[in-house]
Amino acid sequence: MTENSSKCLQSHSAPILGQDLEKNTSHMSVALLVFPDFMLVALGWTLRHKLNFSREFFAGTERLVYFVLFPALLFQSILRTPISAGNAAILLQATAAMIASGVALSWLAGLVLKPSSLGLASSAQCGFRFNTYIGLALSASLGGTQGQTVMALIIGFAVPMANVAAVYGLARHNGGNLLRELARNPLVVSTLAGLACNLAGLHLPGPVDTVLARLGAAAIALGILCVGASLAWEGGKGYGGLIAWMLVVKLVGLPLVALGVAGLLGLPALEARMLLLFGALPTASAAYVLAMRMGGDGRMVAVLISLGTLISALTIPLWMMLAGGG
Repeated sequence: MTENSSKCLQSHSAPILGQDLEKNTSHMSVALLVFPDFMLVALGWTLRHKLNFSREFFAGTERLVYFVLFPALLFQSILRTPISAGNAAILLQATAAMIASGVALSWLAGLVLKPSSLGLASSAQCGFRFNTYIGLALSASLGGTQGQTVMALIIGFAVPMANVAAVYGLARHNGGNLLRELARNPLVVSTLAGLACNLAGLHLPGPVDTVLARLGAAAIALGILCVGASLAWEGGKGYGGLIAWMLVVKLVGLPLVALGVAGLLGLPALEARMLLLFGALPTASAAYVLAMRMGGDGRMVAVLISLGTLISALTIPLWMMLAGGG
């Protein structure tokens, strides 16, 4: 009886132990996949603040990435993405729901916290803008080529929406021209061009495609290094509540929205996982550039971006583990 009980216990415990081991291994693999890109963030910070690479060096690199390398990557990724009417429509709905939720939750801080109009206009974009460099890098690590393709399509839809909302908030505050700012934004231009060429069925000549591929390959690593170099920790004085609000919206609220949207729309597993990753991304460093260029409080935005990037190194693996059933 004892022997039979022992065998029975072993037969029941073996699958449980195997499931626990598989779950722990999955959790570890997610953390390991995310870790290299945050090592690049740390390297960028080290180059700038410990090895004394100049601010001008990284400012030039950031301009190169923002105006040349990343638009090339975005254009080519969208052009190569197979876009069917059904696939595009459902991802467009999901992306629009994400951006709209981020905008609404961010501007809700104005009613709850009643901050200064300058502080709110500057920080609101940090609740819904997203770091495309980190997003495309992690989507390839977590979802392979198909995952990166889905993320490129989500980003392609999200870039114009997020930029319209961000530019509108600051333009309304300082009287800037919304259409002019959008027409000069390289990410908006490259996204719309990629979508137009894709829907028109156009294909790039081989040499041009190769050039864009090489530019795009440089974009992610250099972009993430610039994210690390731009991290700053001064400038948030007097904005503690507003900073905390935007961090919770970006790193907790939007991932929860992504889970809800994916369930409501019945997204397949890969698309749902990429939408969750998109929602969990930290704010783009371009938010600082936009705030400075349009008369906002750039120093406070820099603190928000820095804290969000640092915290997201922990929250992204946690959300991905949750998505994987962990």
